[in-house]
Amino acid sequence: MSNYRTNKWRLKLQEIIYEADTPAGKLFDVVLLVTILASILLVMLESVNSIDKNFHDFLNISEWVITILFTIEYIARILTVRKPLNYVFSFYGIVDLLSTIPKYISLIFGGIHALAALRALRLLRIFRILKLARYLGASNTLINALKASKAKISVFLFAVVIVAIILGTIMYLVEGEENGFTNIPKSVYWCIVTLTTVGFGDIAPQTPLGQFIASLVMILGYGIIAVPTGIVSAEYTNQNKPDKENEPKNNSENKSDIVQLNSQCCSNCLNELHRDDAEFCFKCGCNLHHD
Repeated sequence: MSNYRTNKWRLKLQEIIYEADTPAGKLFDVVLLVTILASILLVMLESVNSIDKNFHDFLNISEWVITILFTIEYIARILTVRKPLNYVFSFYGIVDLLSTIPKYISLIFGGIHALAALRALRLLRIFRILKLARYLGASNTLINALKASKAKISVFLFAVVIVAIILGTIMYLVEGEENGFTNIPKSVYWCIVTLTTVGFGDIAPQTPLGQFIASLVMILGYGIIAVPTGIVSAEYTNQNKPDKENEPKNNSENKSDIVQLNSQCCSNCLNELHRDDAEFCFKCGCNLHHD
């Protein structure tokens, strides 16, 4: 009986911590994100000398409270999974550990606690709350479009580099060392900065001819911006075009094939996004509902 109660307790806690489909799970993740943001804000405020001088004790105590809460959460995550090492050495497990230990290390090495800003990485958990996984299909389409256009973009970038070298060399000859264009590499650097419309202003042409060339480079820069965008957009459109041979005659034919995914987490391998009607993990075969 005690073993059944322990398993039931572990399953309930695992559902709250790892899953975002239940009200308790959503509340846990929202509270966790708010706590992470509060912790990052505390670290930022502590780095401001005037604020730290007046509220040092409050900031320190608050940071310790949050660190202890994160420690409890980290231990709970380990206790609620069937194979703790899967979580410990997972991406989120490492991030959770790195975001917890800096405050403890600061007891030995002062100032290390500022590394607690690593907790910003934990905000990646917002993907589970917002269920952004539903957009993975669109992201895959974008990735495929980028892969399909890499050859065209590579040729384009190569052409831009050649243009930057040629114009940089011309500016070196026109402006000379007395106007800041001390060598060709520095002149090429100026051309790249101008061509990308960044314009740091650390080097500027002084002669009328140099200013005229600079104007042409700036205008060229605006035109260059549109080229890779057009290439990727065209490929993205091609990726979204339906396959005429495989396109169903009636959209209602494939409605039954649409599967709703949720954030149900496997307690064994920590895989998520199983089908709503799934009984077992698609990766390790573990029962999703019973220990």
